[in-house]
Amino acid sequence: MSTQSQPASGRIAVAGERELVIGYRLLGIEDTFEVSGEEASKTIQELYSSGNFSLIIASDAVRSSLPAVFRKKIEASIEPLVLFMPAMEGNIQEESIAALAKRVLGISIPTS
Repeated sequence: MSTQSQPASGRIAVAGERELVIGYRLLGIEDTFEVSGEEASKTIQELYSSGNFSLIIASDAVRSSLPAVFRKKIEASIEPLVLFMPAMEGNIQEESIAALAKRVLGISIPTS
């Protein structure tokens, strides 16, 4: 008999700048947090350790506010899955689907 922990409830949390948060609120996501700076790091760490969320979406600005050790931990996590979204303005760096799958899922997608 397996003693795996029960998966999170399937809830989604979003943390980041106003523009990101408002978009997800309009989609019906209730757990949204408008944060920046040190508050952003604290909020993400609380969301991650709460065990209440299956998916946490945060902005790249939130990502850069995290301590390096914690950032590496959550980037490797699949439960909850933590995704970082690029800023909605300025110079947006695109990440290929193959690179995203490698970083988030740990799998390589062959390209033709």
